[in-house]
Amino acid sequence: SLSGEHGDGQSKAEFLPKMFGPEVVEAFREFKTIWDPRWRMNPGKVVQPYRMDENLRLGAGYRPPAVQTHFSYPDDQGSFAHAALRCVGVGKCRRMAGGTMCPSFMVTREEEHSTRGRSRILFEMMRGTEIDLWRSEEVLDALDLCLSCKGCKAECPVGVDMATYKAEFLSHYYEGKPRPRVAYAMGLIGWWARPASRLPRAANFVTHAPGLAGLVKRAGGLAPQRDAPSFARQTFRTWYRRRGSRSRPGSPPVLLWPDTFVNYFHPEVGRATVEVLEAAGYQVRLPSRVLCCGRPLYDYGMLDTAGRWLRAVLKVLREPIRAGVPVIGMEPSCLAVFRDELPNLLPKDEDAERLSRQAVLLSEFLQQRGWTPPTLHRQAIVQGHCHHRAVMGVGAEQAVMEKMGLDAKILDSGCCGLAGSFGFEAGEKYDVSMKAGERVLFPALRQAPLEALVLADGFSCRTQIEHGTGRRAMHLAEVIGMALRQEAVS
Repeated sequence: SLSGEHGDGQSKAEFLPKMFGPEVVEAFREFKTIWDPRWRMNPGKVVQPYRMDENLRLGAGYRPPAVQTHFSYPDDQGSFAHAALRCVGVGKCRRMAGGTMCPSFMVTREEEHSTRGRSRILFEMMRGTEIDLWRSEEVLDALDLCLSCKGCKAECPVGVDMATYKAEFLSHYYEGKPRPRVAYAMGLIGWWARPASRLPRAANFVTHAPGLAGLVKRAGGLAPQRDAPSFARQTFRTWYRRRGSRSRPGSPPVLLWPDTFVNYFHPEVGRATVEVLEAAGYQVRLPSRVLCCGRPLYDYGMLDTAGRWLRAVLKVLREPIRAGVPVIGMEPSCLAVFRDELPNLLPKDEDAERLSRQAVLLSEFLQQRGWTPPTLHRQAIVQGHCHHRAVMGVGAEQAVMEKMGLDAKILDSGCCGLAGSFGFEAGEKYDVSMKAGERVLFPALRQAPLEALVLADGFSCRTQIEHGTGRRAMHLAEVIGMALRQEAVS
């Protein structure tokens, strides 16, 4: 062999006549002709092979276009083209069960809707074939059913980050032209939810009244089968302002991040989190004004707006983060923005780097500080949020539940299917969303005892669980709060 044991692949096949002699090589050809008369099996690899510099994915003339991007791609030499080359075709994203990657493939079973399939078409886009770079309809179609779950970021052997690539592509594709209606209805929820929350009963009537709700959904491009989230009668920030802090004097401060979903829709999660943090001995503070991390913006490629909102966050939080105050998040997808998208969008901002380091989930904070919650001997079925698994990991959550004595079963269910705004959209996305839930999550909850707690930190997960099974899911903070109240009366 010309190169040890690896001598018979395409890179050395043109030299096989020197290794085996022309008679043996001719025998190879005759054998292949008998068993593979149409030459469909590995053509050009051994018999009548390509030259070592032919038929390559990247030939000597490969010159990808130098494109300006929003994200910095620090692990890809700052290059989107380099990121598009990450996939080497292993195909782990084509598994049918287990893990998170890739929910759209698990439902459709089509290569186009796998991480590998999407990576391939992005590579073709950057290679400058007939695909029209950022304006490509083919790429748009391939990315359409990506749930942006970040499963590939954590589980792909080479770290393909399709959620980031999708956001990048959409930002360029829609540059200078309007987006679909749903992009404004769901992508800008952090903007329009604030005025709507001032009249919650009126807002809920408009979005839930028979007939009227259907008109609103059609206008916003939302699935008619979905109920719109209901605004709480009182926002979390309003509750906290009226209640005030009840921590002991001199308690160390923490900054609680009241995300859009907790603040306007599920304030009970915020109230429970304050209760837990004060019980753990900390003084809870909130940002001085209403802010949004912009999580839904990434689903629609609104990266200019996302950058502006993040700069506003840094301006307001500058003083506490420079003082080293921990920033505690309740919604995994929002905290993932601070840990993942923020340093990628604003790579040279020192405050962005500080916030990325100091932002933690409630479970991470409690575990880091060694606080032991009161025991609660209950069975719990746990649905982990995709971004929680991919960016932060669920180890701290699991440790806190073990300390509590919970008999917790973390489902290997992958994405719940709602994926932020994905499952709210009309048409095929709603169908994919529900089929993703029916894979593991919905059947597991239907079979679980009614007295078992259902635990899900993500707003999307709780919403999908209620829609698909009718069961109410709780945030970890609510479960710990339940244990605190039980301890107080015992």
